This record gives sequence, structure tokens and C-alpha cells, in this order.
Amino acid sequence: MADECEICGLLPRMTAPAAAGNPYFIAEMETGFAVLGWNQTYPGYTLFLSKTCVPELHDLPPERRSRFLEEMALVAEAVFRAFSPRKLNYELLGNSVAHVHWHLFPRYADDPNPQWPVWSNAAHLQAPRQTPNEPERLADMCARVQRALAELL
Repeated sequence: MADECEICGLLPRMTAPAAAGNPYFIAEMETGFAVLGWNQTYPGYTLFLSKTCVPELHDLPPERRSRFLEEMALVAEAVFRAFSPRKLNYELLGNSVAHVHWHLFPRYADDPNPQWPVWSNAAHLQAPRQTPNEPERLADMCARVQRALAELL
């Protein structure tokens, strides 16, 4: 499956540290990688990507699954501390890519359509054109999550 998996194919590029030219990298953990999402319509949008290529949580061995969920919760709390949203949305979808990975969306009072799921928001879907991701801004965002994560660990 890993040969055909889009996430597995992108992992080397997605998880290279900032020093290697990836401004989205936050942290490597035991079971996964934390990276900023490519579009930042929702400032702080973060992904937690499993190191194990499986389509479902129940496909992970029980101890690995528990640790993956624990680490995802730590990353989520760090995102929450770093960006102070009104609410944090957690999504483990995989309809398009069958590799377990979490989407962590900070939600704010001034979100476009704050009652709607992010995937229903045209601004989010068009964000790569609408949201410039300046290197300095990305570095600051990553550093904020990294500091919060270090405090939790």
C-alpha cells in the first residue's frame, strides 16, 4: 500500500525540517509528524501524519494506536495554546487518502461561516490562491506550536 499512498510518497518532503527548506515542519514524534497545513485560512491549521501507513485507526496495533492518539492530543493542545482559538476541530477523514492522519483546525469567532465545517467553506477550498504563506509567517507559526509542545512534553 505504501507504494501507492499519496501521503507516504509526500512524507520525505512534508517532514523535512525547516533547515532542509520545509517551512511547514513542526515536529517529529514517536508515531507521527506534525506539520502546518498548506493553506492557512484557519491560522494554525495543522496535520498530524501517522508514520504507519494504514487506512483505519483499528488497523494500528493497540499500543501503537493508543500512543498515536495520545501524541495527536498533545499536538492539538499545543496548537490550541499557540493560537488561542475559540474551538479546535479534530478530523480523521481519509476519504481521499487512506493513510491515517489528523486535521486540526483552530476555529475563531470571525471565521467565514463559523457554524459550517471547514470543508464547506469556499474560502478554505480556494485558500492556496488567497492565503500567501510567507516564510517568516510560517516560521513564526511553527515556532509557536513547537514552544507550546515543548512545554507539554
